[in-house]
Amino acid sequence: MNKFISKIGVIAVLLVCFSFNANAQRKKANRDTKEWRYDVECEGIAKQGSKLVKVWSYSKNPKFAIEQAMKNAVHGMVFKGYSGGGNGCTSFKPLVTDVGAESEHAVFFADFFKDGGEFRKYVTAAADGNIAPGDRLKVSKKEYKIGVVVNVSTDQLRKALEAKGIIRGLSSGF
Repeated sequence: MNKFISKIGVIAVLLVCFSFNANAQRKKANRDTKEWRYDVECEGIAKQGSKLVKVWSYSKNPKFAIEQAMKNAVHGMVFKGYSGGGNGCTSFKPLVTDVGAESEHAVFFADFFKDGGEFRKYVTAAADGNIAPGDRLKVSKKEYKIGVVVNVSTDQLRKALEAKGIIRGLSSGF
């Protein structure tokens, strides 16, 4: 019986250690995301009010790059936009054009982009989270560049930013 309890104790300690390690890796991935190091490109035509994009995220752990791609995609639509290209794509200007808006509304955006934050309402994985073999690139000894295709509901995102007073409505004039 003591050996059984001993084994359960060892298993419990290992589970706690793995949990702490995963949490530490997630925090590192969040720090990487705070630098907003990513690339966004149009992937094709999406349903009206949405954009189908491929987000290239950088991370030491490919698993977390995939998770962070959702944040990066929404951030890209809000602050970067993208140029046109193939697949019937036209360029998309960022929703927020005021250069100081991100720092001016820092509290809102910190909460908006936190893990499980409101940004999740406006983005979905387009390919069930599967990554194509050519979209997992090792760019250095310790870093990957992962391409994830997502759908961003830009019209709904625009309405939310307008409601919060971050951007002016399209009907408010120039």
